[in-house]
Amino acid sequence: MPHLFIGIDTGGTFTDLTIFREGTLTIHKLLSTPDDPSRAILHALEQLGLLDQSSVIVHGSTVATNAVLERKGVTTGLITTAGFRDILEIARQTRPHLYNLQVQKVPPLVPREQRVEVVERLNERGEILVPLDEATIEKALDTLTAAGVTSIAIALLFSFVNPTHERRVAEKARARGFAVSVSSEVLPEFREYERTSTVVLNAYVGPLMSAYLGRLEEHIPAHTVLRIMQSNGGSISSQQARREAARTLLSGPAAGVVGAAFMAEASGFSQAITIDIGGTSTDVALINGAIVETTTGQVGSYPTRLPMIDIHTVGAGGGSIAWFDAGGALRVGPRSAGASPGPAAYAHGGIEATVTDANVVLGRLLPEAFLGGTMSLDTTAAHNAVSIIAQQLQSSAEEAALGIIRIVNANMEAAIRVISVERGIDPRQMTLVAFGGAGPLHACELATALRIPRVLIPTVPGVLSALGMLVADTRKDYVRTVMLAPAEAQQPISAILHELMEQSQTALQQEGFAPEAIYHESYLDIRYLGQSYELTIPLQNDVTEALANFHAAHEQRFGYSNPDKQVQIVNVRLKGYGRTEHPALARQQERETQEASPIGKHTIYFSGPAGPEADEVPVFQREQFVAGSAFTGPALITQYDTTTVVPPGWLGRVDAVGNLILAREGEE
Repeated sequence: MPHLFIGIDTGGTFTDLTIFREGTLTIHKLLSTPDDPSRAILHALEQLGLLDQSSVIVHGSTVATNAVLERKGVTTGLITTAGFRDILEIARQTRPHLYNLQVQKVPPLVPREQRVEVVERLNERGEILVPLDEATIEKALDTLTAAGVTSIAIALLFSFVNPTHERRVAEKARARGFAVSVSSEVLPEFREYERTSTVVLNAYVGPLMSAYLGRLEEHIPAHTVLRIMQSNGGSISSQQARREAARTLLSGPAAGVVGAAFMAEASGFSQAITIDIGGTSTDVALINGAIVETTTGQVGSYPTRLPMIDIHTVGAGGGSIAWFDAGGALRVGPRSAGASPGPAAYAHGGIEATVTDANVVLGRLLPEAFLGGTMSLDTTAAHNAVSIIAQQLQSSAEEAALGIIRIVNANMEAAIRVISVERGIDPRQMTLVAFGGAGPLHACELATALRIPRVLIPTVPGVLSALGMLVADTRKDYVRTVMLAPAEAQQPISAILHELMEQSQTALQQEGFAPEAIYHESYLDIRYLGQSYELTIPLQNDVTEALANFHAAHEQRFGYSNPDKQVQIVNVRLKGYGRTEHPALARQQERETQEASPIGKHTIYFSGPAGPEADEVPVFQREQFVAGSAFTGPALITQYDTTTVVPPGWLGRVDAVGNLILAREGEE
């Protein structure tokens, strides 16, 4: 078994690596190569002398995500049951914006001329009503060949109960040389629109992901194990990622939440809100005793029912560009300067003011200490870019920079409210875990606005997503639609779970996991009879207990429950895990509180009653902190992968695992 573990996260601006070898964790960052993310990865491995060493690599890829968001997937076709050709456009017949008379739906990934039908029909029990017409299969494949389709999604009605017809269509499509995604393999679950959308997403990005992983595997040592991060917070083999690429659509952000949960638990916090502020976006998620997941996610307005961490994303990051709308109001994002040309301060050709440039103007980033001094920021270029905004506002550059920060913070605050207040969770009872390259810059101001009492800055916040990949277990997800009343459910559910556990055990053992390293979690999707959507409830002992937990969860989520109302169990879910070796956090002996020693002073601008107020603050180097180190804000804390801004009225201390705990005076 290799003793070298590498986590790799490719973002829009930076590619991050965490390397764990013989108990030592090191980190590395370099600019991404968006045209081919593998170039930055291979360059980093070469820089670090790791390209020829056997290792376990866990990689969070943006290939699938970007292909969907930019609509640059492969030419895809869809084969459906006769009469369901337009299911992607009909969807749920809901309007995205109720009061906008000019709104237009996002066009489906598969245009109508590339959607074809076959004659067949099953009923809801999987019984054949209309046999599969082989001639219509050939006709459908001829049509897709003529349209230049290279990848086909197959989604037939009720195939999740009886996949026989889908398998036959897939067999003929593969014989013609198409890449094929089959709904009964990708998502054997009811709801034909979401199931069809999910399998289309898989077909749309699958060949791209397969080609990308193939290129990567060509250049890494033959004995290296390559695993890919999933949207659900677990990893899968690169072979499975090639077949089921849709499982990786939110792999990078998911890894960040896993890393945040790992660090929060180490510091004794089980209730937290995570905020990952990168170069192009901000991702927020909830840890309510455990990481909150969903099966009703979306990627680029396209639904997917595959399990994923419930992450809410807004276009607000360090590279978000400041601009004026038609009414002359200042806006920030969602357009981003990305890695190329990047913010003006990067001196790579960017001239538009970004959030990073605003932080430079406000003194919140030390030009000579950026990326540990390996990259210098151009303060003149940043001032010039922000001054263009200031001229239109008829203000100083510092006032304009504060305006940019206020606006981007407001966008982030709204995102946090979506996953907390709107879900019945009080932020005042939570800890804000801030990471990403820009997370610690904004965390305290966000916590103040939302009355969150404390902020946790992990030891390596700028590369926490890459660390999350190293602490994530391997995971397999299984689902079976049952539609059962509780009174008749216990025995069928037990039989289904036994069957699914055998599948999971076999699959994980084939990937090299010993039986004692495998564990499972069972869940039920439950709803009140007649409802359109379900809540996923852990099945720890029996159905009766799960029902009681369902009523309690419904009360918290919607403010309503009715234990006397008839309930329906919709799906049985199983999560199979293979425990992976991952870094263990070294715990220091906590000393008595001792004042940290600054390495210098620096002028920062904070918002005051009359506008920007300059404040000369102490500068601390994170690497010099030890367990028990403490300080009082305002302060600036620098480290290789990020900078932390501590406003006036905040206190800071370092705990036994090296996490930085910031709290408002009087809160802790």
